[in-house]
Amino acid sequence: MKIFDSHTHLNDETLYPEASRYFKHAQNLGVVKLANVGSNQALNDRSLELAAHYPDMYSIIGWHPEDSIYYHEEQEKLLIEQLQSPKVVALGEIGLDYHQTTSPRHIQKDIFKRQIDIAKQLHLPISVHNRDAFEDTYDILKEMDVSGIRGVMHSFNGDSEWLKKFLDLGMLVSYSGVASFKKTKEIHEAVRQTPFDSMLVETDAPYLAPEPLRGKQNEPAYTLYTVEAIARFCDVNPEVIAAHTYENTLKLFGIEDK
Repeated sequence: MKIFDSHTHLNDETLYPEASRYFKHAQNLGVVKLANVGSNQALNDRSLELAAHYPDMYSIIGWHPEDSIYYHEEQEKLLIEQLQSPKVVALGEIGLDYHQTTSPRHIQKDIFKRQIDIAKQLHLPISVHNRDAFEDTYDILKEMDVSGIRGVMHSFNGDSEWLKKFLDLGMLVSYSGVASFKKTKEIHEAVRQTPFDSMLVETDAPYLAPEPLRGKQNEPAYTLYTVEAIARFCDVNPEVIAAHTYENTLKLFGIEDK
């Protein structure tokens, strides 16, 4: 069984010093490829560094909505340059975050749109962060028409209605450990209604550790437990979920599996 952790943060300061150990543990549990996702200049730089060092690590870089207040023209020029690095597979994580935010909403929206425009110019898919901002996130993706580049709703935690709306825009959805939590019944139902060819899996490590490790520090190896939870909800073998999500991630990110 091969698993692709489509959204993780070995570039985060809590995991970065021992990235090699965490990746070896992941490989031992079948998580053979991963994408480290940036959100500001420091995390973008580390993502690129890890991707250059490890053949089976890939880089997703961009400016998170919480960091959008620090985004300016010089940062944009550097981002455009770095996005053309060989191992960059998407632009992200970008989007909107309305949960106890310190970044004004009008700035978040502006930077979200600017980065989508860059992705379209460079023909890159996008990795979208959405927290307590479903309506505005959907409206911007629809307004900007992302159907040509597509992308993924990272750590999707919406109900079946929102699932359909984002799928109709051409987006895929990625499920994190949140989908394994016992009380997230709406997400369980969304999982059941997600076509296998529109589904990815992720950890978002060091956050959102899945059951049975909820509350502990997450790491890429634990993608396995999310795969197993999704398989239970869909009443299929975990190998089925692993295979579909692995191939979907390769296809979305334009990665050749050698």
